Amino acid sequence: MPKMTFISRDDRREAVDAPLGLSVMEIAHRHGIELEGACEGSLACSTCHVIVAPEWYEQLADATEEEEDMLDLAFGLSKTSRLGCQIRMTESLDGLVVTLPAGTKNAQGK
Repeated sequence: MPKMTFISRDDRREAVDAPLGLSVMEIAHRHGIELEGACEGSLACSTCHVIVAPEWYEQLADATEEEEDMLDLAFGLSKTSRLGCQIRMTESLDGLVVTLPAGTKNAQGK
């Protein structure tokens, strides 16, 4: 089974099983990782914002315009920011590393 690593706000690394087809947000929730996801993956908020390790960023499919719009609302945006609900685990992403930002901003009021 593919694996991925979450780096917490306090720099702790947690490697977890990452079933194919699940989103980074769903994987986080399965493993008790603190990644909010207020809109439950419907692309209506930015609370599942993650920072993808630079060496993995180019391997991801391009963000859609809708994702880019939601990322504009994210707290602590970086050049490699993505929404966890929009990254689906594939064989080629085995070993993916993402960092949780220092905080979240939920402009949707959910």
